[in-house]
Amino acid sequence: MTAGRDRGRPDMLDRQDLEGYERDGFIVRDGFLAPETCDRVIARSVQVVDELASQAAPTAFSTRLQKETADRYFLTSGDKVRSFFDDGAFGPDGRLLRPHRQAVNKIGHALHDLDPFFSAISRDPRLAAIARDVGLRRPLLLQSTVIFKQARTGGEVVSHQDSMYLYTDPPSCTGFWFALEDAGIENGCLWVLPGGHTGPLAARYRRMADGAVRFDPPDPPAFDEARFVPLPAKKGALIVLHGLLPHRSGANRSPHSRHAFTLHVIDGTSRYPADNWLVRGPDMPLRGFAGANVP
Repeated sequence: MTAGRDRGRPDMLDRQDLEGYERDGFIVRDGFLAPETCDRVIARSVQVVDELASQAAPTAFSTRLQKETADRYFLTSGDKVRSFFDDGAFGPDGRLLRPHRQAVNKIGHALHDLDPFFSAISRDPRLAAIARDVGLRRPLLLQSTVIFKQARTGGEVVSHQDSMYLYTDPPSCTGFWFALEDAGIENGCLWVLPGGHTGPLAARYRRMADGAVRFDPPDPPAFDEARFVPLPAKKGALIVLHGLLPHRSGANRSPHSRHAFTLHVIDGTSRYPADNWLVRGPDMPLRGFAGANVP
């Protein structure tokens, strides 16, 4: 199983990395982002949260909730920057139970295109090189989020495959997960199923003919939770995730937050079906790492 390594340059993948990615479905590279860069990402993220505070809808985010409802605020966020709240953030009267900054679960999903700071972070040439190395022939940046795993209240993310939500034919979704703070078992680090990417796609979260958005099939087969292993990550680490790799993260009941930045990339040579939940308007075509509009 590929472990985090700090030897050599963190942006360069070698044969061992690529063999591990093919076998396990993930790569861990320590020290990809400098600690001060992580601090700047968090600072800008908090600014965005504050900027959105006056316009944010009372929308909790959880993968469980997505099975039950097609929330317009969420489903129209593919070409916008919006904030989403933890389950339990609101009382029965609809009022926040804790300060706004401490109630937000994540911001997304087009930070990489709408915010200059996040565009620069997302279009790091080193990421372009890694995308090519793992087999993306025409990488396009599709989704970006900052996930706030708040101290003591951060919610879980249940087991899933990224390609369930960001499907292409053939599957090409690749996730870049950046630890903005130390992530351990106690504060909700990633857990993965090594080699699980060699299995089939369990389901798709897609727009149906009746206008609803739900899983197809409605009751996906369960992953083998007993085989999941934790991926503790130091601040600044990058974890590359194959889109078919089952993974999850637990709730954070510790006194330490666990914030992360995620970027999802697809291959422009694959077909992106119109019934994916994440859609973008015609005025915001997908762009690659160089930033040029894709014809």
